[in-house]
Amino acid sequence: MEMTCTQCGGGDFEPGFIEDAGQASRGYARWIEGALELGLFGGAKRIGRPRRRIEAWRCRRCAHLELFARDPA
Repeated sequence: MEMTCTQCGGGDFEPGFIEDAGQASRGYARWIEGALELGLFGGAKRIGRPRRRIEAWRCRRCAHLELFARDPA
């Protein structure tokens, strides 16, 4: 995949991930389709919504992060 940094125009990236260290987390963050809706106890409503694992790429030139939500989580 050919990528160009949206900040500086560089093209040298290193892969990484955004960690979710919350209670009962899977260790990585996910993107969930739709606007944020809060449930009765203040947590995000997410049952039945498609989810995708977040890919994070760091530009080696300016350190800007590019995030993508490609693969289902």
